[in-house]
Amino acid sequence: MAGATTLGDLASVIGARSQEEAAIVAELKAGSETAYAWLIGEFQQPVYGLVYRIVNDPADAADTTQDVFLKVFRGMKHFHGSSSLKTWIYRIALHEAANRRRWWFRHKARETSIEPVESEGAARENAMAVALTDHADSPFDNVAHREVQVRVEEELRKLHEPYRTTLILRDLEDMSYEEIAEVLEISLGTVKSRLTRGRDALRQRLTPYVREVGNELGLTAPRQENKEGRSSQTQVAGGGRRVEVI
Repeated sequence: MAGATTLGDLASVIGARSQEEAAIVAELKAGSETAYAWLIGEFQQPVYGLVYRIVNDPADAADTTQDVFLKVFRGMKHFHGSSSLKTWIYRIALHEAANRRRWWFRHKARETSIEPVESEGAARENAMAVALTDHADSPFDNVAHREVQVRVEEELRKLHEPYRTTLILRDLEDMSYEEIAEVLEISLGTVKSRLTRGRDALRQRLTPYVREVGNELGLTAPRQENKEGRSSQTQVAGGGRRVEVI
């Protein structure tokens, strides 16, 4: 009975959320300024973060995010609720980010930047300055966290598609398998397969780095492949925080 009650409560919550979203969509289609203000407040930062991880340029990410919301506003009348509002917006964001990335490789990458490149030493100093304002961890721990994060995201950007996007959605955006399947319009089995292959590729890219600086930053070195040839779990940790690449 307890289990049934729990499932019933869950169904009620899901139903309430669906009704709430349907009401918001109706307001958006009616041109409500309040609804559009809510939409921007709810999704602008997550969309920007997702786009930035794909295009890897703050200005391009900002421009692309604006394009995403223009597409959302103009396309709202065509949204029929076959997927969640979040899924639909993320699908548009991924499409626009992929277009921007392709454009960058065709055009912008040929340009020579006149902006000074921040040196590694300067980056460390900036990270240390930020760390000194946060007393949750020691300054070194914060620098270690940031250095590991930067390296992980750097290697992640080098992964081939579709593995990179799938990993971003799951491990950085914390989306469920079902949400990823909806956003990318693929099956759950394909989602899991891409995650497995993507994580294995990322593990292989990170292994030399972990072995090189593991002791300095307090990282746990990846385990070796077992006798059956299967890759075991990789654990990358820094300053008490651990990222697992399974």
